[in-house]
Amino acid sequence: MTLPRRTLPRRTLLRVLGGSALALPALGAAASWAGRRVDTWGRVSFDRPLHTPPPAPSRTDRQGRRVFDLTIAEGRTEFTPGRPSPTWGINGAHLGPTLRAARGETVRINAANTLGEATSLHWHGMHLPASMDGGPHQMIRPGHTWSPSWTVHQQAATLWYHPHPHGRTAQHVYRGLAGLFLVDDDVAPPELPHRYGIDDIPLIVQDLRLTDGLLDPDEPMAGTTGFLGDRILVNGTLGPYLDVTTRRLRLRLLNGSTARVFRFHLADHRGFDLIATDGGLLPAPHRTDRVQLAPGERAEIVVTLVPGERVVLRSSDPDTGAGFVQRDGGADRFDVLQLRAAATLTPSPRLPARLADVPRIPARTAVNRRTFELAEHTINGRRMAPDRIDLTVLRDTTEIWEIRSGDGTLHSFHVHDVQFQVLTVDGGKPPPHLSGWKDTVLLPPGTTMRLIMRFADYADPKAPYMYHCHMLYHEDQGMMGQFMVLDPGQTPTAPATPIAPHAGHH
Repeated sequence: MTLPRRTLPRRTLLRVLGGSALALPALGAAASWAGRRVDTWGRVSFDRPLHTPPPAPSRTDRQGRRVFDLTIAEGRTEFTPGRPSPTWGINGAHLGPTLRAARGETVRINAANTLGEATSLHWHGMHLPASMDGGPHQMIRPGHTWSPSWTVHQQAATLWYHPHPHGRTAQHVYRGLAGLFLVDDDVAPPELPHRYGIDDIPLIVQDLRLTDGLLDPDEPMAGTTGFLGDRILVNGTLGPYLDVTTRRLRLRLLNGSTARVFRFHLADHRGFDLIATDGGLLPAPHRTDRVQLAPGERAEIVVTLVPGERVVLRSSDPDTGAGFVQRDGGADRFDVLQLRAAATLTPSPRLPARLADVPRIPARTAVNRRTFELAEHTINGRRMAPDRIDLTVLRDTTEIWEIRSGDGTLHSFHVHDVQFQVLTVDGGKPPPHLSGWKDTVLLPPGTTMRLIMRFADYADPKAPYMYHCHMLYHEDQGMMGQFMVLDPGQTPTAPATPIAPHAGHH
């Protein structure tokens, strides 16, 4: 399900074409991409088995912590046979293993960087101390190891991890540094498909371009939206198929692209059940025939199959709302993954009518209301400054944040540390797919969302969290701010200075 498609308001259009700093890049992008719609429907051979990211090995140390060892390194990957491409990966040549931990467990992650430049690993969607967050203030220098540790305090959810270096995030993610982090609990209904790699399948969906079969990781992240590829990888596989052996299949979708928006559906437009979004299970299954994801968003869907059939997962017509001012991929169509059902399928339980308790945060409990306008690579007119704290909040308080897309450009919004709830979209009740816990939302031009969130557990006067546009080109250009969670009476005691060889564009 998607929001109604928008047209660009005349007031916004005049702003972009008039004095906006984005006017010339936007028009240039529109001119250079005119008529270059990408359409792979019916043109993908689906001749490679889908790679499933392996579970990350772990061990228990003397403190009872679950320990993961990760190595960030350069590699080479054959996206097309016989043509190795330079890539980056974590415990492998491309992408990373799936980390998994239970609610209440304490984890420690030893992340060793063997690259020739500094990077970081951010635990996207995780509620954890700011000093363990993996943002631009926790850079891992070449030859060094970073070992954050925290206790998992949130419900079962599909989270992910990726680099967060200031000014270089898009490049590092595009080269292959990304993976899933699954949180488990004992509350999730046992009827849900839950056998990893059998009926519970992760799908990291990313776009890319190939030059003579070779990945071009230095493709400029230009234009007003950012980099848009013309081919699709799923778990690092081009043209993948999945052999299905069970009647119901749980697909954990992650939009791992740097800028592209996907609207996933099945080729025959059959319905499926949306059961979870960024922060975990919805209150009940939502029957729909499509789900739209901006970069960084996740969704879990359950598809029911018939023995012997083949059905294609596709993407088309995302609601990007930007009109003709820029090329944002809203007209592109992709074949993503072919599902091949076996001649005999193992029966699966029916989905339960109720999935999880999602208690609403009462708006009356908010102690502060803030407004954020995303426009021209800034938030509220300011670009990211590593030594500036943009706002502070008190621990154990609730706030309402109103987010506006104000420059005629497609944006998304991600807040570190918290899972929030959407109160309103353009003043109205949010649609069902925004009824659960979220950490990232899409903002087509002219959209206003009101988000409510509670800042619990962690206060730190030395380390900030981030909020930013998750169109990674925008983030790298400075569309990001910093906030601290403090106890009453605390004030920031140290400037926020990252270890980063690559500064953002200021």
